Amino acid sequence: MARIRTVKPDLFINERCAECSVTAVLTFIGLLTQADDQGRHRDNAAIIAGVLWPLRAEHTPVHVEDDLHQLAGAGLICRYTGCDGKRYLHIVGWFEHQKIDKPSQSRLPACPQHHPTDRCGPCRGACTEANRPQPPSRQLGEGSPNPPRTRERRALPAPAHPHDEEQHPAAVQERALVGVIASQGRGQAGHARQGPLPEASPRVPRGLGEDSAPGSRILDPGSVLPSGRSAPAATASAGDLIAEYVTACAERPPADVLGHLGRLAKRLLTEGIAVEHVRAGLRRFAEIQGHPSRLPSLVNDSMNAPRPGLAPPGIRPNVPAHQPWTTPVDAAAYAEEL
Repeated sequence: MARIRTVKPDLFINERCAECSVTAVLTFIGLLTQADDQGRHRDNAAIIAGVLWPLRAEHTPVHVEDDLHQLAGAGLICRYTGCDGKRYLHIVGWFEHQKIDKPSQSRLPACPQHHPTDRCGPCRGACTEANRPQPPSRQLGEGSPNPPRTRERRALPAPAHPHDEEQHPAAVQERALVGVIASQGRGQAGHARQGPLPEASPRVPRGLGEDSAPGSRILDPGSVLPSGRSAPAATASAGDLIAEYVTACAERPPADVLGHLGRLAKRLLTEGIAVEHVRAGLRRFAEIQGHPSRLPSLVNDSMNAPRPGLAPPGIRPNVPAHQPWTTPVDAAAYAEEL
């Protein structure tokens, strides 16, 4: 349920808010109205987008997730996992900026990092997630509680008379087993005395000298012959570009500036802009400095630099350029025109 909250004028000159985009700041202001009296809310981009941006179809849950990532990076919100295994967030500094008369108890879990002793909604008190006993881990050296099964040999009845011992079933079975073992031993010894077989095997052995084609052996859909896919060309990531920018600087810039530049560089690369244009924008930014939000305009200058000799758009190339009227040197030559 939405609530009326207080937005202080200091919000618009806050340096942490300046690190985030305009849409991220609007999402942060909207979270002030949607959070409960303890400053907590569900960390679900789809839910937040449906509540805060219902009439802005162009601002999808993907953009809201990027807004939340920026707010968490700037330290304006804290994203955590509750004792019930679900994702939540709370607004940092909530109790310093919001004065609520008769606040209601939160139904959501408390943040284990910032408010470990506050009331947890599911636990009805201090969160007991840390006090729950962990299941014992089974180690490899642990003995099995079930004893191993052994084959029990059924005892056969003893013969009634000693002379019947040779006709007893156990004796007959034992003699047969000894005969089989002896015949196998003689067969193995005979094979050992024999030399190599002169006959060649009808099966052609697999040769190890066959040529192996480079590349993957996975066939492309619709291909007839094996064809390996070539690895994609290595491209620089946003972190690599920021590392090059830091190397070009005399002193290492602050972490907030590097974080803002890294987010903008990653967003530009995601849009499909070439790495060289982003690198040129960072190189130009290292020369002129300023606020990190200037990086997209500098990249645009590298992408759409004016080419020499190209007429401005809207001017017909077959129309001669305007020449201002000047007083002729020899006025008598232009007597008829004058």
